[in-house]
Amino acid sequence: MTSRDNPQLRIVGGHLALDLVNTVAPRRPAGPEQHEYLGEPVELLEWAQRVELVDAAEAAAVAAAWHAAPGADQQALRVVREVREAAYALLADRVPAAQSTLDSSVAIGTLNLHWAAASARSVLVRDGASVRLQVGTTPAQLIADRLTRIVVDFLTADSSRLKECPVEQGGCGFLFLDHSRNGSRRWCAMADCGTSVKVRRLTANRRARATGKAE
Repeated sequence: MTSRDNPQLRIVGGHLALDLVNTVAPRRPAGPEQHEYLGEPVELLEWAQRVELVDAAEAAAVAAAWHAAPGADQQALRVVREVREAAYALLADRVPAAQSTLDSSVAIGTLNLHWAAASARSVLVRDGASVRLQVGTTPAQLIADRLTRIVVDFLTADSSRLKECPVEQGGCGFLFLDHSRNGSRRWCAMADCGTSVKVRRLTANRRARATGKAE
């Protein structure tokens, strides 16, 4: 699959870790209808730019590093997918309806492995009067390292606002953060799933009424 075959992916998670998890859809039910939005390295690079994980100059450096080392692009893609699936497995434990086939202990082991590698390629740098951690000092692994750091930070933070767009009610199953004041948000995006479900319900009700009248 090339990027030209990849339908536009909605960015609705409210956090980059969730946007990464949502690059496979639908999560439920799993099966042949699932779409892999990160099917090729070029799609990973395009997605990383779209979500502003890397800027144009960094993307060019990543592409050059991948070109210079055959197989580096596939290695980066493999790591990103492993981090993504490990993140979903651990997040699924916090969302009652979510389902993952990956054992949580395996997920923790995977993240520990990749976080150790990312940490080894990270350095402290001066930023004016402050000091910051620069993650991703090696272009070939830059995207994977940054995503690993983002996922680890998210998993170790408060997740009380984490929700799943309800599949049983017609939603897509994407994970998202509910930032509404009273925590009542139901859909990943009202303009997408919420509206689609309402339209389907109205259509079904109209058909039911029309059938009743005909009878």
